[in-house]
Amino acid sequence: MNILISNNQDTLPINPSCVTPIVSSALKHMNATCAEISIQFVTKEEIGILHEDFFDDPSPTDCITFPIDPPGPEALLGEVFVCPEVAQEYAAEHGGDSQTETILYICHGILHLLGYDDIEEKDQKEMRKYEAFLMEHLKKENLLHLS
Repeated sequence: MNILISNNQDTLPINPSCVTPIVSSALKHMNATCAEISIQFVTKEEIGILHEDFFDDPSPTDCITFPIDPPGPEALLGEVFVCPEVAQEYAAEHGGDSQTETILYICHGILHLLGYDDIEEKDQKEMRKYEAFLMEHLKKENLLHLS
């Protein structure tokens, strides 16, 4: 599996070699396979532009996903755009750690690529259940760090 990682922000130090096992583990624990997935860390400005261009909402958001193929061994699963600055602001406001919050956004984006949605309340509950499931596994595997 090819995991493409791009870091176009400087709010939070991110080591790509820490991101790769997070993505691999999340996919493994969801029993999903793919040939390629892209994780891109972007600024608030960049995510705001994407949010406006594709969702008609100029406000910055935590993550945006663009699915390409359904999961499978030959799949180009898609792209996950994550904004660590939004994670940092959320963690400061609600208590918590910005690295852990950013990792949660990675998991959230992967779940979207796997077909999970969070628009309806019942879907939100399912999404939160799988987010907690993935975060617990990442914690057990000592993968809750980005640098």
